[in-house]
Amino acid sequence: MLDLTLNNGVTMPALGLGVFQSPPAETAAAVEIALRAGYRHIDTAAAYGNEREVREGIRRSGVPREEIFVETKVWVSDYGHAETLHALDKARGKLGVDTLDLVLLHQPIPTRFDRTLAAYRALESALGGDTVRAIGVSNFMPHHLEELLAATEIVPAVNQVELHPYFAQPEVQAANARHGILTQAWSPIGGITFYPGWGDERRSVMEDPTLLEIAAAHQKSPAQVMLRWGLQHGRSVIPKSVTPQRIVENLQVFDLQLSAEEMARIDALDTGVRGGPDPDQPSDAYFDVVIDEA
Repeated sequence: MLDLTLNNGVTMPALGLGVFQSPPAETAAAVEIALRAGYRHIDTAAAYGNEREVREGIRRSGVPREEIFVETKVWVSDYGHAETLHALDKARGKLGVDTLDLVLLHQPIPTRFDRTLAAYRALESALGGDTVRAIGVSNFMPHHLEELLAATEIVPAVNQVELHPYFAQPEVQAANARHGILTQAWSPIGGITFYPGWGDERRSVMEDPTLLEIAAAHQKSPAQVMLRWGLQHGRSVIPKSVTPQRIVENLQVFDLQLSAEEMARIDALDTGVRGGPDPDQPSDAYFDVVIDEA
């Protein structure tokens, strides 16, 4: 397992299990399987509605809490100073932990960026105590980062964004690097390109000829190649799965080494087309979502 060091000195396993869209009934089993297989990093969020099930999966696994890096996100309806501090307490209660290893703001919400700033300042105030070890953001574009950095004190440790071979966001990666922020990829195996119900016009990155060719040459799957591509670029990757075989396979990428030519070929697949929501689109309806109590 590869560890990455965040800008505040905290270390984090580079590869983790994501539980976005994992039904609560399947999340506990997925987390248990992942931890028993060797994962030591779990990424969840208040808005996923499965933090309690992550807790249960950790309990079932028998892996000591201190060996597991627990990451979650504050949803926008809990933005604001007092509201965000309360959101941390809700998350700790649902996850059954005293300390959250990493907490992110889930979206920038440009239409109410004052609330976003208040939420981040709340994270800053919690950092350094027993509540949170590292803080960061998710889905922040370079202009969101600049506005945040101009009004706050602590540089985010992580920016989690959609990132896969068909949408590599080089400008975001460059902005993160300039500020010492680790880029973390959600949908690192391009799941956003083939999720059911997300549009028949999408091309599945899993079926890309270049990735299939590289995968065959290494006797690996396209998913494993994409994860290795992300890791070799120095990113954190958090693939999501509830299928036991795929959970295990996604971890089996540390015996794979892609050549410079193979890395360049995968880099060249970028279409510049976003699969998920645009962080700059109006999203005031997000504030109507209620995150229940612990």
